[in-house]
Amino acid sequence: MLDLSRRRTPCFVKLSEMEQIADLEAEINQKNLKIEILQLEKETADIAHPFFLNQKYEILQDMNRHLEAVLKEKKTLRQRLMKPLCQENLPIEAVFHRYVVEFLTLAVSFIEKLESHLQTVRSIPQIPQTMKNLDNALAKIDLLVTEVEELAEQVLKWRELQKGIHCDSFQNSKSDHSFSSLNPI
Repeated sequence: MLDLSRRRTPCFVKLSEMEQIADLEAEINQKNLKIEILQLEKETADIAHPFFLNQKYEILQDMNRHLEAVLKEKKTLRQRLMKPLCQENLPIEAVFHRYVVEFLTLAVSFIEKLESHLQTVRSIPQIPQTMKNLDNALAKIDLLVTEVEELAEQVLKWRELQKGIHCDSFQNSKSDHSFSSLNPI
């Protein structure tokens, strides 16, 4: 009977549900973390596996043996590198001589133009800045052209005005001259 009278209040029911949800979320997060750890172990298992380590070890041993052989032959390699290659000739069949001549002329022209090609390639990163500068210069030139046109119009107006004043003064001087000839003083 006491159990029946003892009811849970709604706020405590909500609280217990929230606690259960929080516990479930924590458990889910733990499981997700374990899954990530297992996936990482699976991905890296091949790297740490003895079979793959042995392969890498053998590759390193081969490289080491090759480098030791190079060091032993260091003197002969140095002599071969010091020896000029121009004294050696390349055997080329007679039918290909014409193509070799064409190739050599192309190679010479390429080598002559190589520096300009390299400068062109080096200037590629600067193209946006150059274009910006050209756009600015073009805007300034447009502004100066409009100013020059306005000044030219003003000069033409001034010239017309000066012609008008000159014509008026010339006509006035003629009329003054004609009046002075009519009136003897």
